[in-house]
Amino acid sequence: MLEWCEGWVFSYSEEKLESLRVDRRQLRRIINELKKWKAPATVLLSLYIPPGRPVSDVLNMLRQELSVSDNIKLKRTRSAVQRALTAAIERLSKVPKIPDNGLVLFCGEDVYTGDFICIMLIPPEKVPIYYYRTDKHFHTEFLEEMVVESNLVGLILVERDAATIGLLKGSRLQVLEELEDYIPGKHHRGGQSQRRFDRIIEQMVTEFYKRVGEHVKRQFLPLYEQGKLKAILLGGPAYSKYDFLEGDYLDYRLKKIVLPRLIDVGYQGEVGLREMVMKASDILKEQEYVDALKAVEEFKLHMAKDDGLIVYGEEEIKQALMMGAVKTLIISEDREDAHEWAELAKKYGAKPVFLSDDIPEGEWIKKTFGGLIGILRYRIGY
Repeated sequence: MLEWCEGWVFSYSEEKLESLRVDRRQLRRIINELKKWKAPATVLLSLYIPPGRPVSDVLNMLRQELSVSDNIKLKRTRSAVQRALTAAIERLSKVPKIPDNGLVLFCGEDVYTGDFICIMLIPPEKVPIYYYRTDKHFHTEFLEEMVVESNLVGLILVERDAATIGLLKGSRLQVLEELEDYIPGKHHRGGQSQRRFDRIIEQMVTEFYKRVGEHVKRQFLPLYEQGKLKAILLGGPAYSKYDFLEGDYLDYRLKKIVLPRLIDVGYQGEVGLREMVMKASDILKEQEYVDALKAVEEFKLHMAKDDGLIVYGEEEIKQALMMGAVKTLIISEDREDAHEWAELAKKYGAKPVFLSDDIPEGEWIKKTFGGLIGILRYRIGY
């Protein structure tokens, strides 16, 4: 996907052009790579072409820019800009038609080291704008919205004096906010004094629930209106979660997508959110995060039992895959070859599960096993 070699001669058939299509996970990795590139002058080229734009129009614009670049005074800057434009023209001239989602190009040179990068890709969503710029950095902002998952689940843990708001985004669990308030416990004096004190406490709890509802609305409503937030999972201890849901604290639009089962959870923060997600795994079965948690727990169980039903090491995993022995392949999503391993897993009937750093054991699996482990259907010998 990352084309590092200047001067490659392309001939894009439909099949070759289709190979430039990337999914969100690949796009996230590419964006991270592009963000590392900085320049002292405006030599890094970013080009966004929406579907329907004639290739000839874009090529004419790039050729005009190449002609104008002769006027750049500094030789090093002029050379770098012309190298980027030439590479972009070379690649685009081999494209018969802009694909259905559009096309994006990034080309540029590190003027200090001479390293050169040129990437052409079809993004997972339609390119929203026709945009060209040479700058001191690559303009990835139009792609960054595309790596946000479009099947988000909002997470709310609420009790009478504490709340945690989070998001489940594919294989990632994110804590957005943690709220606390001081609310006294029960008053034991009895009589009128007790009733007055109880009313004060009740009012304080009501005000806290209102505050939680406002924060939830601020975090979730924009995602709901964009069509990205599909459901809300609500949990907490005892009756607090029911009081919060039944009261007039949640925006009516968000209230409609609260999942019907409320989850008993005794903790706040990331620990509490993770517990809630696991307890709701049957109703969140489409979420990658749940799959990843379950797969890691199964791997750890087999490792503890030493029953021969795990595999690690690239060669060992490859052999086990080719034998059809791998049931689940767990892949750290920031491995450069994560997509290739996922495709290999599918080819041999294994289920690929991507692991983010948000999973507690994610860092351990990366450091200990190189971010690649497998669970076997049956024991094998090498």
